[in-house]
Amino acid sequence: MAQAPLLQLSGIALTFGGNPVFEGLDLVVQPGDRIALVGRNGSGKSTLMKVMAGLVEADAGARVVPPGIRVGYMEQDPDLSGFATLGAFAASALGPDEAYRVAMVAEGLKFIPDQPVATASGGERRRAALAKLLAEAPDLMLLDEPTNHLDIQAIQWLEAELSQTRTAFVLISHDRAFLRALSRATLWIDRGQVRRRDAGFDGFEDWRDTLWAEEDEARHKLDRKIKAEAKWAVEGISARRKRNQGRVRALQALRAERAAQIRRQGTAALDFESGPVSGKLVIEAAGVSKAYGDRTIVKDFSLKVLRGDRVAFVGPNGVGKTTLLKMLTGEVAPDAGTVRQGTNLAIAVFDQTRAQLDPEASLWENLTGDPQMRVSGQADQVMVRGTPRHVVAYLKDFLFDERQARAPVRSLSGGEKARLMLARLMARESNLLILDEPTNDLDVETLDLLQDILGEYDGTVLLVSHDRDFIDRVASTTIAMEGDGRATVYAGGWSDFQAQKALSAPAEAAARPRAAAVAKPAEKPVEEPAPKPVGLSFAEKHRLDALPGIIARLEAEIGKLNDLLATPGLFEREPVKARKAGEALAERQAALTAAEEEWLLLEEKATG
Repeated sequence: MAQAPLLQLSGIALTFGGNPVFEGLDLVVQPGDRIALVGRNGSGKSTLMKVMAGLVEADAGARVVPPGIRVGYMEQDPDLSGFATLGAFAASALGPDEAYRVAMVAEGLKFIPDQPVATASGGERRRAALAKLLAEAPDLMLLDEPTNHLDIQAIQWLEAELSQTRTAFVLISHDRAFLRALSRATLWIDRGQVRRRDAGFDGFEDWRDTLWAEEDEARHKLDRKIKAEAKWAVEGISARRKRNQGRVRALQALRAERAAQIRRQGTAALDFESGPVSGKLVIEAAGVSKAYGDRTIVKDFSLKVLRGDRVAFVGPNGVGKTTLLKMLTGEVAPDAGTVRQGTNLAIAVFDQTRAQLDPEASLWENLTGDPQMRVSGQADQVMVRGTPRHVVAYLKDFLFDERQARAPVRSLSGGEKARLMLARLMARESNLLILDEPTNDLDVETLDLLQDILGEYDGTVLLVSHDRDFIDRVASTTIAMEGDGRATVYAGGWSDFQAQKALSAPAEAAARPRAAAVAKPAEKPVEEPAPKPVGLSFAEKHRLDALPGIIARLEAEIGKLNDLLATPGLFEREPVKARKAGEALAERQAALTAAEEEWLLLEEKATG
């Protein structure tokens, strides 16, 4: 027998400020659904989720939730007034015998229940809201950007929790890896309409592009038909037109249909322009150490950053990634060691706290009030990479309209604030970009564009991010900060870091017993134990099964790199790209050798 839906929306219409957000929207969520809700920033994803949660009342239509079904919503900006601690808020809807659930999820989310509300940051408040939802375990969970302000370890924990739950959920996220791992269906909001695809996020972009291509073709056919009918109306004789008033009315209907079509919003005109070329050496850190009291940020850390490098810093929240960045740029002095910066550096910084934005000032005032963008004597102009631009025209490049230009920054969504930050950043010339969590709240199209322009940027990029997919797409080097002052440099992005870490783990594990045997003092001879049966442990068997795939991937990457390096004139035209390809080739060849040796050892052990 078919189960009743958990939630049903019928004929939903909603209008804000005279502009329809939704019209005639129908939506059904079934038990066990795992839905990714996607769409452009400002398309209405969060608004739709609030309608689903019953927090926003639609102008028309019906919301139906069967009796006994509980719908839980994770608020992006929760109201914690009246609660002394984050834990008290998270447990507010639980009975005394259920409060233990908060402690269970708090460990995975790395949120401190005893943290006073008065001193909690925005990220800590959002983690408390997520912990509250998970602890309450409703029948349907509505999750609006749950990975924002979580580090990669906490994201992976949440991913594992959601992957094994039987609870239905609808999920908004910019994190492609998170969406691919969890979704089984996709809801796409586009110009007030919601389309459903009964497949996960993986493949969504191809599906979306196909629908857009079909739409463009239909619009093109309509335009040709209108043009042909208009030509008939102009060239036809008067008597003929009198006898064909129906055809004239049909032409008017075609034009009305074309005018009613909503154009797709374009992509933001993102463009980083490199300033004067920096020296070949950008930053060199030697033996750097830093601690605050008993907390060690980094110990005996060395790094050389060359022009054109893309360096990603990863690690748990609070481990010191931003502090290390500030040491490398000279904002914070190390306790020991030296940091040397190269010549002719022009630095531009994207701050994860958006502290450079005044929330009470308008978008217009935030741009014209920036000393580096101000044009003397021109209140409606901003300086964009040396060229004056009208404020509204420049804001339109970043998908803001004239009405928003005079609105306060606090009225913007998280993604819109990120776009405004990028507008300020991209107005100035630079050759060293410091990007501290730039991906938070950005839609996938803007992330794609940001990735592309970073690929074309001639300068150097230092990046802090918890977005695994974005790191893979951008980074040429990954620095893993694991706490206790440990910071290890790996070639490549997130997946490369994980593969290299996995390759080094067996060697490290093998070295530990040998070291212990050497350190152990001599003892009197004892009877040799009987030899243990030869065989593989479960972990070793799993590793042996995985190694052929790793070897095949490394061989394929080596082949591509060899083909690239064989391109005629590459070293003359693109010396930076050629150098990075050579370094990547050497790293992958070393990794391949290690993987093949590990496979031989395990295979010998398996066969006795």
